[in-house]
Amino acid sequence: MKKTTYPTIVPLLPAAWQKVLFGDRKAERERDPDWLEWQRCYLAFYQNTQKAGIGQVVNNAGYNILRGYDFTGLRCLEIGPGILPHMRFWRGRPACYDIADIQKDLLDASRTILDRAGVPGMAMLLPERAQAGISAPDASYDCILSFYSLEHLSPLDAHLKEYHRLLRPGGMLVGAIPAEGGLAWGLGRMLTSRRYAKKHFSYDFDKITAWEHCNTVGSILRACDALFRQGLLEFWPLRAPLVYINLVIRFKYRKAA
Repeated sequence: MKKTTYPTIVPLLPAAWQKVLFGDRKAERERDPDWLEWQRCYLAFYQNTQKAGIGQVVNNAGYNILRGYDFTGLRCLEIGPGILPHMRFWRGRPACYDIADIQKDLLDASRTILDRAGVPGMAMLLPERAQAGISAPDASYDCILSFYSLEHLSPLDAHLKEYHRLLRPGGMLVGAIPAEGGLAWGLGRMLTSRRYAKKHFSYDFDKITAWEHCNTVGSILRACDALFRQGLLEFWPLRAPLVYINLVIRFKYRKAA
């Protein structure tokens, strides 16, 4: 079988263009003043760029993979749930919906939403940059959901191996990622969220981009292909299976039975 490589445009561009479109990937993060400022204002940034306008449209494109997905009776885990903006796409009620995040405020908000909906489950606060660390036995879940989080995880392989451990045989990894490393994604960010950040904040957005989106779409899909069986891969908005021209990739991967 021919191996899928999911090529991105990053290596083909001059270094100056790479920095503008995909972030400064040579910058060191630890104790950096730009990183510290980002920690103070990231919620305001996301609220103004991802929860309204074109950002919301793009995010909803990923959540659409849940249309028709039946949650009835499933034991689920979501990594990085935000405030569960995809709940309106749910069909059926899961038996258990656990959530895990490094942000306590978002975790608390999500758990409140689930409690009001009568959906049982635990909220697990994770240490930042943890190499796995979900306190659950092997094969605990029928489904793990991950929307716009795999691009943030380092080291990626360690996290995916943990997801593989937590899924029962035949269980599904379901979610979406941005087409990080593709030309359409880089240009879109340059014209929207990068412009917004430059206008409203003083931190170096190019460094934050690289630190926050440390994994490109190609590295994510190759890592998933290595551990799981690919069930569904959808490219949005143009549907052609090319990273360069799309913004979001929706996926369903299955753990071998």
